[in-house]
Amino acid sequence: MSYRNALPQLDGGLFLTDGGLETVLIFHQGYDLPAFAAFDLLKDDQGTATLRRYYEPYVALAKEHSAGFVLESPTWRASPRWATEIGYSEQELDDLNRRAIGLMEQIRDEHRTAGVPMVISGCVGPQDDGYNPAETLTAAAAQDYHATQISSFAHTAADMVTAITMTYADEAVGLARAAEKAGLPVAISFTVETDGRLPSGQPLGEAIGQVDDETSSAPAYYMINCAHPTHFAAVLAAGEPWQERISGLRANASTRSHAELDEATELDEGDPADLGARYADLRTSLPRLTVLGGCCGTDHRHVAAIAVAWQAER
Repeated sequence: MSYRNALPQLDGGLFLTDGGLETVLIFHQGYDLPAFAAFDLLKDDQGTATLRRYYEPYVALAKEHSAGFVLESPTWRASPRWATEIGYSEQELDDLNRRAIGLMEQIRDEHRTAGVPMVISGCVGPQDDGYNPAETLTAAAAQDYHATQISSFAHTAADMVTAITMTYADEAVGLARAAEKAGLPVAISFTVETDGRLPSGQPLGEAIGQVDDETSSAPAYYMINCAHPTHFAAVLAAGEPWQERISGLRANASTRSHAELDEATELDEGDPADLGARYADLRTSLPRLTVLGGCCGTDHRHVAAIAVAWQAER
């Protein structure tokens, strides 16, 4: 079943998603991911099996909590700049993006259960660094750049595209336009620094407003990821109208800044129970929040704590 025309996570029910894929693979399982690229594992059967196992506890959590699930593909780095850096050709990149969605489709088919809808999302990451980009793109250049990966998703079972860790608005504008042109719903997820502003310095609300203004509100919804709730809770205290555009949250386990995380040699797993409680505390300021998962440092334990805390507040 395709959800392209009506994403069920917008109906108000709880949807879970996964945690920090790359940090789990690197710090828990000992993989050396080139350029932080999990999609590289899709090149062989062993790596594909590793990725399949990674998603299993999260799908089990969704079933346990009678929640929907967003199957986010392991393709955050599977775009032209990063593929070239790793050594993949354009055709190989297209094949791996399609293979990633195929894996998500297999997992959905294996675990399909009545009352637990599973949405397949093609994950797209930034063209440059996800914390501190050295190069920024115009909206037009970003549309051209991201169209390559999004076009691959458009010919698969992907229900939508999710742009994870966007650091400035122009790239998000171009990416949203590329998804719209390809006929795929898109969610835009911004990351913020410890002051609640994007790495570009733009306030979160202004970035969301800019993307909506320049795309005729093309994104289905917005998200926040790769930041701890203590970094942005104060920004949400005012209860501005733009906050109703946020429907997803994938927070970091750690309260450290991006700069501190970049320098860290050990994984900061934070406190899963505290993180879950902080998600629950955001119910009032984010009234349309439905998609809950994690980012750097989180795993299925954190998502489990988030689900428990969220449902306890109903």
